[in-house]
Amino acid sequence: MTEKRETETVVHQFPPVFDDRSRVLILGTMPSPKSREQGFYYGHPRNRFWPVLSMILGEPLPETINEKRDMALKHGIAVWDVLASCEIRGADDTSIRNPVPNDMCLILSQAPIHAVFTTGTKATALFRKYCEKTTGMSPIPLPSTSPANCRISLEELAAEYSKILEYL
Repeated sequence: MTEKRETETVVHQFPPVFDDRSRVLILGTMPSPKSREQGFYYGHPRNRFWPVLSMILGEPLPETINEKRDMALKHGIAVWDVLASCEIRGADDTSIRNPVPNDMCLILSQAPIHAVFTTGTKATALFRKYCEKTTGMSPIPLPSTSPANCRISLEELAAEYSKILEYL
């Protein structure tokens, strides 16, 4: 039986991953309930973000939050989300209401970001609506690595995400 979740107001609780060497920014929509429990990005055990990133970067699969952060930073990758807060039901991006975007200048003013990638349709749409004009950057859409996006294989995800490599 599937658990029905109520819509709740969610405020982003953890900082972006970036440093002054980050060249690529990868943006999700908003951390899932599992990610919020863990206090880090793409925290659902079946989310394929970290396996895909490790595949394309030729790195061992990171297991801890520190290993994930270190792998991203080592390769010039910043990780954050488009939204600072919203109303959402569980991890269902289609249920998002009253979105409030993050201030992308926090990263863009401190790191030489050459490209912004968005993970999933909703992240792309929200970035275009709320951030594209103020940042002067167009997002490069990538497929979602969510377990809900089971129609695309790990290998297909890796092929799509390898677009990141040309900006590193």
